[in-house]
Amino acid sequence: MARATGQRGMATAEYAIATLGAVAFAGLLVVIMRSDEVRGFLLGIIRSALAMP
Repeated sequence: MARATGQRGMATAEYAIATLGAVAFAGLLVVIMRSDEVRGFLLGIIRSALAMP
């Protein structure tokens, strides 16, 4: 019975790369959310949504 050892551990490496990509994207979102302009824009949207009858 032949085993395919050439791709052993590939799933783990793919998960690691996807996790690093997700962490980088989350870091970018944190940097964007700390901006005063974005924060004011989002607060305006929330206030207008809560003010609707």
